[in-house]
Amino acid sequence: MEKVPPSFLGARGGVEDDGVSPGGGGRVNTGSPPPHTHTSFFLKIKRSELNLSLGSPSLREDRHAFKMKKFNFRKVLDGLTASSPGSGSSSGSNSGGGSGSVHPGGTVLREEIQETLTSEYFHICKTVRHGFPYQPTALAFDPVQKTLAIGTRTGAIRILGRPGVDCYCQHESGAAVLQLQFLINEGALVSASSDDTLHLWNLRQKRPAILHSLKFNRERITYCHLPFQSKWLYVGTERGNTHIVNIESFILSGYVIMWNKAIELSTKTHPGPVVHLSDSPRDEGKLLIGYENGTVVFWDLKSKRAELRLYYDEAIHSIDWHHEGKQFMCSHSDGSLTLWNLKSPSRPFQTTIPHGKSQKEGRKSESCKPILKVEYKTCRNSEPFIIFSGGLSYDKACRRPSLTIMHGKAITVLEMDHPIVEFLTLCETPYPNEFQEPYAVVVLLEKDLIVVDLTQSNFPIFENPYPMDIHESPVTCTAYFADCPPDLILVLYSIGVKHKKQGYSNKEWPITGGAWNLGTQTYPEIIITGHADGSIKFWDASAITLQMLYKLKTSKVFEKQKVGEGKQTCEIVEEDPYAIQMIYWCPESRIFCVSGVSAYVIIYKFSRHEITAEIVSLEVRLQYDVEDIITPEPETSPPFPDLSSQLPSSRSLSGSTNTVASEGVAKDSIPCLNVKTRPVRMPPGYQAELVIQLVWMDGEPPQQITSLAVSSAYGIVAFGNCNGLAVVDFIQKTVLLSMGTIDLYRSSDLYQRQPRSPRKNKQFIADPGMISPPFTLDYFSLFPLPAADAGVLACSKDNFCMRGLSNFYPDLTKRIRTSYQSLTELNDSPVPLELERCKSPTSGLATRIPEAAAGFCRNEIPAVRQRNQVHHLPVKGSRKLSLPTDLKADLDHVNGHCTSPTSQSCSSGKRLSNADVSKVNRWGPGKPPFRKAQSAACMEISLPVTTEESRENLYNRSRSSSISSIDKDSKEAITALYFMESFARKNDSTVSPCLFVGTSLGMVLIISLNLPSADEQRFTEPVMVLPSGTFLSLKGPVLTFSCMDRTGGLMHPPYEVWKDPNNIDENEKSWRRKLVMNFPSPSQEIGDHQYTIICSEKQAKVFSLPSQTCLYVHNITETSFILRADVVVMCNSACLACFCANGHIMIMSLPSLRPMLDVNYLPLTDMRIARTFCFTNEGQALYLVSPTEIQRLTYSQEMCDNLQDMLGDLFTPIETPEAQNRGFLKGLFGGSGQTFDREELFGEASAGKASRSLAQHIPGPGGIEGMKGAAGGVMGELTRARIALDERGQRLGELEEKTAGMMTSAEAFSKHAHELMLKYKDKKWYQF
Repeated sequence: MEKVPPSFLGARGGVEDDGVSPGGGGRVNTGSPPPHTHTSFFLKIKRSELNLSLGSPSLREDRHAFKMKKFNFRKVLDGLTASSPGSGSSSGSNSGGGSGSVHPGGTVLREEIQETLTSEYFHICKTVRHGFPYQPTALAFDPVQKTLAIGTRTGAIRILGRPGVDCYCQHESGAAVLQLQFLINEGALVSASSDDTLHLWNLRQKRPAILHSLKFNRERITYCHLPFQSKWLYVGTERGNTHIVNIESFILSGYVIMWNKAIELSTKTHPGPVVHLSDSPRDEGKLLIGYENGTVVFWDLKSKRAELRLYYDEAIHSIDWHHEGKQFMCSHSDGSLTLWNLKSPSRPFQTTIPHGKSQKEGRKSESCKPILKVEYKTCRNSEPFIIFSGGLSYDKACRRPSLTIMHGKAITVLEMDHPIVEFLTLCETPYPNEFQEPYAVVVLLEKDLIVVDLTQSNFPIFENPYPMDIHESPVTCTAYFADCPPDLILVLYSIGVKHKKQGYSNKEWPITGGAWNLGTQTYPEIIITGHADGSIKFWDASAITLQMLYKLKTSKVFEKQKVGEGKQTCEIVEEDPYAIQMIYWCPESRIFCVSGVSAYVIIYKFSRHEITAEIVSLEVRLQYDVEDIITPEPETSPPFPDLSSQLPSSRSLSGSTNTVASEGVAKDSIPCLNVKTRPVRMPPGYQAELVIQLVWMDGEPPQQITSLAVSSAYGIVAFGNCNGLAVVDFIQKTVLLSMGTIDLYRSSDLYQRQPRSPRKNKQFIADPGMISPPFTLDYFSLFPLPAADAGVLACSKDNFCMRGLSNFYPDLTKRIRTSYQSLTELNDSPVPLELERCKSPTSGLATRIPEAAAGFCRNEIPAVRQRNQVHHLPVKGSRKLSLPTDLKADLDHVNGHCTSPTSQSCSSGKRLSNADVSKVNRWGPGKPPFRKAQSAACMEISLPVTTEESRENLYNRSRSSSISSIDKDSKEAITALYFMESFARKNDSTVSPCLFVGTSLGMVLIISLNLPSADEQRFTEPVMVLPSGTFLSLKGPVLTFSCMDRTGGLMHPPYEVWKDPNNIDENEKSWRRKLVMNFPSPSQEIGDHQYTIICSEKQAKVFSLPSQTCLYVHNITETSFILRADVVVMCNSACLACFCANGHIMIMSLPSLRPMLDVNYLPLTDMRIARTFCFTNEGQALYLVSPTEIQRLTYSQEMCDNLQDMLGDLFTPIETPEAQNRGFLKGLFGGSGQTFDREELFGEASAGKASRSLAQHIPGPGGIEGMKGAAGGVMGELTRARIALDERGQRLGELEEKTAGMMTSAEAFSKHAHELMLKYKDKKWYQF
C-alpha cells in the first residue's frame, strides 16, 4: 500500500487532519500501515470499549466535556501506529484535539492551557508615520503657532511641531496637494488639491478632520491667498479669474474679478493663469494680481476696477511685497528679478540677473534659468534679504539645485543635494506691514527638509530633530523590537552621538509648535533598518517617536571596488553590492548579524572600546543541483553499483573552505567581495567578529541567502539559500556544516526530485543512489559502511563540508539560474517514468553514519513513495515568474495573488525550451543573476491557471500546495532557521541544543548540535552537527518557529549575557561565559514538556514534543499566502500574528490557534510592504509605506484606547502678538487699510450669490473632537454645547485679560496725569 506523507492528507474546513472526514468516517493520516487482521480487530475492540465506557453511569456526566474537547480516536491510533514496526513517519500525527488526548505511548497530556487572550484584546489602527513625506508638493508655516505643514503628490499632509508633534492626515480622493494656507493662530488649515477642491482642516484636535470642502466644477485652481486675520480667501484660476470664498461657511461669494475686466480692453491676448494673489501691506483694499504672461494688475476692491497695470516681456513666477507697500519684486523665467515702484508703473525700477554674465554697456545680460520663487524680506537694522531658488546660468548644467541669499552686496549660493520644491522665510511678525526680521529659511527638497539659520553670516543649517533621513539610502529590510533591555537605548545613543555631523547652528530648532508628553507607555522600543549602501541604522522608537541612535556601516569590512576588477565584483551586482538583505539581533547578548545581497554574512559583537584588529573571514561552498546530475538510462546502469568506483574518497576533500581537489572548481572559488586583509581600526560600538562569504561555483555566482539565525549561547550562526544549509562556529571560526538541502534528508526524502533527461554527447555517470522502480529499500541498510568514514556529515576543526555530486564534476554541471532582475518563464517537458531521482553522494555513497549516532531509525523515517506510483502529468497548476523587486508593480491584476518573498527558487525544476534558453542567454556566460539591490529577497508572482486538477496529482507534483511554489521544483530553499533547547528525536527524555530548519516545500528538519559540556572546552573542542532524522511537514514554505513550555509560557532561545570582549579588567580575570538557558518547566509526570509552533505560508501547526504529536492545526489561507508571521507576546500571553498577501492581518491564540482577529487592513500593492512588514511584542507592527516613510500600527485594543493621550497637540492657545504702533503721521498718511470692511464688500447683501454650477459645497465628516458616534443624538448636542461653552469661556477669558490690561493702562495714565497736574498746578503761566 502506498504511504502518503502526512502533510498531503489535508482536511477541509479550517482544521486539518483531525482524523474525521466530512462524512463522519474515521481516517488514519500518518501513513496507513499495511492492513493486518489483528490490528483491525484490535481497533474494533477499542472502539466498542470506548463506546461502552462513554455510556456508563460513571462517565455519563462527562459526555459533554468530551464533546467540547473534540476527543476522537486519532490519539489512540497514534499510539498504535507509533509502536508498530511498520510505521514509517516521525513527523507525528496531525490531530486537532486538545487536552485529554492520548499521545503515542499512552501518556495522558496535561489539561488544556488556560488562554487569557480573547478577541476583545485586539483592534487594528494606525498610530504614527515617520520619515520624510513622499513626493512633497506644498509648504506652509504658522508664524504664531510655529507649526509646519507639508503636502504631497499622493494627497497626504504632514503637520510638524516640536519633537514628538508629528501628525499625518490624508485626502480621501488622493489628489495631489497644490497649496496650503494656515489660518494663522486659528487652529485651521486650508488645502487646495489638484482635483480643484478646497478643504478646511480642523487642527484643534489630535486627529485633524475636514470641516468643509468646496469643489470647483468649471475652473481649475492655480493659486490661493488668505490675508492675515481675514475670513475671506482669494482663489485664482487657470482662466485668469479671481474668486472669493468665505472661510467660515465655505460658500463662494458673488464678488468675482474677471480677467477681461482686469486687463486693458485693447489687449488681444489672454493673460494666462493667475500665478500670484496678495493684498497690499499699505492698503488691504487693494489686491495685486499676477498673470503668467508678465501682466500685473493692482485691483481696487471697493471701486471694482484696475488702479494700475504693469507689463513685462518675460513670464512671471512669483511676486513679493516690500513691507511698506510701495514696492514689490517679481521673479521671471529668464532668471531676472524686477523691482517695481507703484509711483512709476511704466517700467521696472530695477532689473537684475543675479547669476547672469556681465555684458558690455548697451547689451542685455545673458538669460539664465527661471527663478521659480523670490522672497523680499526687510530688516530694521540691516539690509533687506532677497532669497530665491533657481536662476543659475545655463552654461553650468552640472551644478546642483541651489538657493541664493542676497544680503546687501553679499551673494551666497547654497547648493542642495536634491531639487527644491518650495521654500519659506520664517519671520518674527505675522503682520505684512511691519519689518519682517527674517531669522530662518525652511527649504523643502524632493527628498529632504532643511532649515537655514539667517542670523549667522555663514548661514549654517539647524540639526533636524525629525527622522527625515530614513531614506538616505533605500531601505531594504526592517526589524522591530519592543520591550527590549532598557539600557540599550542609552548605550547606543552614547556611542552614536560621538559620530554625529558637526557644523550645525548652535540655536534651537525654530519649529516649536504644539505640545507633547510621554503618555503612559514606558517600555523601550528599537527599530533597525538595513539599507542599500550596506548601512544599518538603530532608531529609538519609544513612545511613538523616532530618533536615530547609532549608525553602522557594514561596507567598511570590504575593500573598495575598482572598475574592471573582475566578475566577482562587477558582474554579480552592478549597483548596491553591499545591500542588506536580512537582520538578526539578540538584544540580550548584543550579538548582531547581517546578510547581504552579495551572499555574505557578517557577525558583530558590541564593545565600548576601540580596537585595531584583522577581520577574520571564511569562504563557504554551498551548491547542490540535483537536476543537473547526469543520470544514466535505467538499462545501462545496474541497480546497485559498486560504491568505491563511483565517487572520490572523502579524504580527497581539502580541509580548507576555499579550495577543493577539482581543478575546474578551484579557479572559480572566489567570493563576490574582498574582505580587508590589513588590520582595521574599529571604533566603539559594533565591531566585526567574522565575515562568511559564499563563493562562486562552476563559473556562476552564489545564490542569495534566504534565512539566517544566530545563537550567542551556542556560538553558532546558521544560514541557508536555495542550494542548502551552512552552519558556522563563530567562536572557533570554523565551518561545521555545508550541505545541500536534499542531503539533510539522507535516504529519507519524502518527495523525490524530478530527474533530468540524460544529456547527449556527455559522459554518463552511474548514480549509485538510484533505486529501480520495483524497490523501496533503504540504501543504508543494503550497504553498511564503517563508522570511521562518517566524518563528512559533521565537521569541526577539519572543516569538512558536505558537497553534492555537481561539486566534484564541474564540467558536467551547467545550469541556468533564475535572474534576480530578469523575468524567466518556466515551462515543462515530460520525463520518462523509468528515471529515478539522483541521490546525494554523501547520503548514499560516501559514508554511512551509524543509525544510533545519527538518529536515523527506519521506523522514524517516512517511507519513500514507490516510483511507479507517481504519475507525471502536464503542468496545470501555477506558473511562476521571478519579479524584480525594485519595480513598483501593481499586483491587483494578478487576481488577488501576490508575491511570496519566502519561495525563492533560484533555478527551475523544469527543462527550458530552446527559445527560453536563448532568452536567458542574452546575459551571456557568467552574467549577473541580480542587479540593483532594492529589496531583501527575490520575490515571485504566481499566475493561477483556471484548469482544475485532482488533489492526488497535486500531491504527487510537490510537497507544498502553496500557490507560490514551483511545480516539480527540484530545489528546496531554506526559508526559516531557529535555535532552541528542544527534543531532537521522538520520545527523547531530555532537551538538547537543536536547530530547526524550515524549507520552501513545507518540511521541517531538526538538526542536533553536540556542544562540549565544559565551558572551557568550548573554545578548543569540536562541535558536532548531525541531522536527527526528525521530519515535520506543513503546507507551503515555512516562515517561523517558536516554542512554549507546558504551562503556556513562551520560551526564549538561550543566550549569553553580554560582556565587553575588549574590557581589560575583565580579561585579566578568568573568562567565563554566563549563559541563560530556557528549559521546559520541570514536571514529575512522564509525557510531553514542550510545544513547538510552526507557521508556513498556508497554515500553522502546534506540535507536542518529544512525542511529535500535532495537537492543533489551522489552515490560515487557501487562496493567498502569508507574507510575515511572528510569535509575539501581548498582555503576558503569546499569540501568532500573520500578515497575508491579500491584505489581511490575523491574530491566533497559542497554543490552540483560535482566530481572534481577522481584518482586511492593507492589500499588497508593492514589494516594499512584503519585505519590510514585521510584528513585535506589545501589539506593535510596522512596514515601509513609501520609499521614505515608515508606518507604525497597533493591533492592541488597549493602545488604541490610549492613543489619544500619546499623540501630540497641534494647537495650543497663544495670544496673537499686537501690531506695532504706526505712529500719528503713518496713521494719517498711511492709507485707508484700517477702515476696509471685507464683510460689507464680499457678503451676500452687497455681492449677491455665486452661481451654483461654479462650485459645490461638500460638508466635512465632522472634525469636532468628542463627537464621533454621537452626531445627531442627545450626546452629540451635549458635546457640541460643551465645546461651544469651552470656546466661549476661552474667548471670555481672553477678553477679560485684555480688559484687565486696558484697566491697568488706564490707571497708569490717570496716575501720571494726576502727578503732572500736581506738578504744574501752582505755577504761573510765565513759569512754563
